[in-house]
Amino acid sequence: MRILLPPSETKSFGGSDAPLDLEALSFSEHQGVTSLRRALVTELSALCAGPAEIAAKALGLSEKQAPAELEANAELLSAPTAPAISRYTGVLYDALDFGSLTKARKDRARDTILVGSALFGLVGAADQIPHYRLSASSSLPTGGTLRSRWTGPLTEALADFDEELVVDLRSGGYRALGPDPGAVTVDVVSVLPDGSRKVITHFNKHYKGVLTRALVSSRATIDDVRSLRRVASKAGIELDVDGENPRALTMVLREQ
Repeated sequence: MRILLPPSETKSFGGSDAPLDLEALSFSEHQGVTSLRRALVTELSALCAGPAEIAAKALGLSEKQAPAELEANAELLSAPTAPAISRYTGVLYDALDFGSLTKARKDRARDTILVGSALFGLVGAADQIPHYRLSASSSLPTGGTLRSRWTGPLTEALADFDEELVVDLRSGGYRALGPDPGAVTVDVVSVLPDGSRKVITHFNKHYKGVLTRALVSSRATIDDVRSLRRVASKAGIELDVDGENPRALTMVLREQ
């Protein structure tokens, strides 16, 4: 099983590990992935070392955010790194709460979790990365959209997992960077007392973090939709199957 998570706009600063080594990241054996990572790191660093107004506009940064984020981006190749699973912060990662997992569960998380990234495509939970700021919707001055640049290399890399169950919890923008048509997807809905349903937006990431924690905490073999639903159910999570698409699941939250 592989779990694909969205990144977070917020990330921890600093780190205690050596600077970025692109050849050490997951999927570095795919030359298209490594080449694009190198190009994007170079472009982003150069952009953020230039006029602040241009860089902030391209990255959608507020006046308050810009100084720290632009400085971090300009120093991508020299900044200290940290494992991706601790670099990303925010609602989903708070719910996953990696730090509180047992050693065995942390090992399983490192083996199964991949995080979508506009800069790196996909990174493993243990991959050492610096703080950076680049989202799927960002527009760099050269090279076209990130979607147009990532789709080919990422789709090829994800083919490595054709024989495994892939649970894709990425948001739409990051899923579009590297579609995996064979993956299981999960939407989160709330069921009202009258039976009607509404899509959860604000707490969507929280519940995906809860699901991820349940999956990496289980010792069961999760290799198909049935075993996925069974493990989720034991954790109190209800996953419904779409009758038309058995790989499209819905996490159901029942309101009283």
